[in-house]
Amino acid sequence: MTRSGPSLPVPWIGSDDPLPSAHHAMIEPNGLLAVGMDLSPERILEAYEGGIFPWFSEGQPVLWWSPDPRMVLYTDEFRITRSFKKTLKLANTSPQLRLRTDTAFEDVMRACAEPRDGQAGTWITEDIIASYVQLHHMGIAHSVELWDNEQLIGGLYGLNIGHMFYGESMFARQNDASKIALSGLVSILKANGCPMIDCQQNTAHLASMGGREINRDLFLTRLKELICLPRFAWPVGDLKILP
Repeated sequence: MTRSGPSLPVPWIGSDDPLPSAHHAMIEPNGLLAVGMDLSPERILEAYEGGIFPWFSEGQPVLWWSPDPRMVLYTDEFRITRSFKKTLKLANTSPQLRLRTDTAFEDVMRACAEPRDGQAGTWITEDIIASYVQLHHMGIAHSVELWDNEQLIGGLYGLNIGHMFYGESMFARQNDASKIALSGLVSILKANGCPMIDCQQNTAHLASMGGREINRDLFLTRLKELICLPRFAWPVGDLKILP
């Protein structure tokens, strides 16, 4: 993803300033809330707990966003088509495919940052990687990975706060690899009572798997309820690929 700099004045947030309420975000560009330089793990946690996320390009200051509407995926609405169910069954019986969690977090981030068709750059900068790796070491940021023998072929990463998961990005080096990783994430979350994944912005790929937009007020209300619940023990290592 790339994003040009803001053309309208927005608040500059110093390292000692709190982020504004998400309700103060701009209508155009949709969701732009504040600008700053602080990308510490503490600032990122403050943002996510308030329904805000960073999104900017290399060379820009940190841009903070809270769009309305918000794209989410309810875990019980994850769409498994007939053809994808066959894919999962084949993957489940494959001797070389392995679904794992938290064994290659930084590798997943760097794979997500690789150039894609139609994109001139990436928002997953070195500063973003450094901050989220810190959050991973704190037990807050997690990855789900699909391996073909010892080759990483797909995966995703995001943050878990309370009973809320914030999806950040996914990648695939083989067909359906990211969808298999997402199915693994959904199974983890459903098993632990986490009903919603924040997907931030609408894409056709997410919509095809059951994601949909809700208004920001509803998102913030549900978010406030979920982040107050105790964080569960995240599994590490091999996961079963569910058919």
